[in-house]
Amino acid sequence: MNIRNYIVFALCFAITGTFAQQKMNRTKKAIIASVEKHEANLIKISDDIWALAETAFEEDQSSKILSDYAESQGFKVERGVAGMPTAFVATYGSGHPVISVLGEFDALPGISQKAQPTKAPLNEGAAGHGCGHNIFGAGSLGAAIAIKELIESGNLKGTVKFMGTPSEEKYFGKIWMVRAGLWDDVDVNISWHPSASIKADVQSSLALVDFKIEFYGQAAHASGDPWNGRSASDALEIYTNGINYYREHVKPTVRMHYHIQDGGQVVNVVPDYARLWMRVRDTKRAGMMPVYERVMKMAEGAAIMANVDYKVSLISGIYEVLVNREGGKIMQSNLELLGPITYTDDEIAFGKKIQESTGKEQVGMDSDIHPLEDTKEHPGGGSTDVGDVSWNVANINLGVTTAPKDTPWHSWAVVACGGMSIGHKGLTYASKAMAMTMADLFENPELVEKVKAEYKERKGDEVYKAIIPEGPPPINNNGN
Repeated sequence: MNIRNYIVFALCFAITGTFAQQKMNRTKKAIIASVEKHEANLIKISDDIWALAETAFEEDQSSKILSDYAESQGFKVERGVAGMPTAFVATYGSGHPVISVLGEFDALPGISQKAQPTKAPLNEGAAGHGCGHNIFGAGSLGAAIAIKELIESGNLKGTVKFMGTPSEEKYFGKIWMVRAGLWDDVDVNISWHPSASIKADVQSSLALVDFKIEFYGQAAHASGDPWNGRSASDALEIYTNGINYYREHVKPTVRMHYHIQDGGQVVNVVPDYARLWMRVRDTKRAGMMPVYERVMKMAEGAAIMANVDYKVSLISGIYEVLVNREGGKIMQSNLELLGPITYTDDEIAFGKKIQESTGKEQVGMDSDIHPLEDTKEHPGGGSTDVGDVSWNVANINLGVTTAPKDTPWHSWAVVACGGMSIGHKGLTYASKAMAMTMADLFENPELVEKVKAEYKERKGDEVYKAIIPEGPPPINNNGN
């Protein structure tokens, strides 16, 4: 190539690169404009779901609010998917790439709270959004709408799906959606979660299995003829003692917890029935399963000692999240482009009052963009059915500040923040960050391939097998 041709080539390359950068800038500016255009409606959706605070498989109105708004924006909505009346899929566009975004909307029982920084139930004994799922669903919907508008205008090509996923807190509805094949045609999935910090999440979660243990004995008068009784609650107590002794002999990554649902009804009757809800976790499904098998055998031992019958019933179980660092890098670049969240003096004071009320250091809000972390082999924390999605499609995770630093999660304090401007700011920020990341994937097929390649490498030869019983989701079993 002579010097004249080289100069022409270089100029063309520079111009083309500049145009591409301008296009990316226009795309992301359009995303920010879309989210801000819908911001008032998204906040109202979030606040309405916050006030409803509907729990597992009972999120009828919350699901309808989200799906109706998606439909009003031009999405094709399929309701009642995977055998769950409150699950839905909203789709727009055609062809590949197909990118989905998750939306949750279920609340937690017993933590109702007003939008104020001191504990005060909105409705005594009622549920509350102590995990921020009211913000989660609305924020994801905002991202899906921004992408839909870019597809509609011809600036992006492909398909966007907003997945309405119920019962994350109790039965893990996404498992049944996975089993129904709802991610079979999806190239990349995007998810986020309300948090106390802003970061591209490249840490895994804990695998989990939920099961119910029932003991069946013989009732008798507790004083008149207790020798004629065989106490189901004796078996329950023997079993829980066994679990608590077993804690010393499991690996530090294992977690075991239980809830006694029925230990007998009155003091003067030897109870003939007792029921326990048991949960086992570990950082890997492979580590969790042997513990699960052991504690099931312990139920048999407890039944033998109390001379009663027993039954173990699987409720559901979830995988750990399959991390995707390539996706995390894309998300990180967009967080840095957006910059930190700015809080008012009143919001900072609200956050500090939350910290004071929960016994934490009063440091206020964490608004910084955290750097991309090294992925830990054995992370702590909770569990999520996003894990099952991540074993079936490449998944990119995000955390965004919606509560002050060190706030106890699953508590009234998170409910309080989710019903006011701190939660609202996290909602719109998440919408923008996710939509910008999705746009990068739509516009750059090589990024999609990198994300998918890492997913395949991390999954390896593992064959996904859902940890759920045969039959339909347990939509009518919320009291058991």
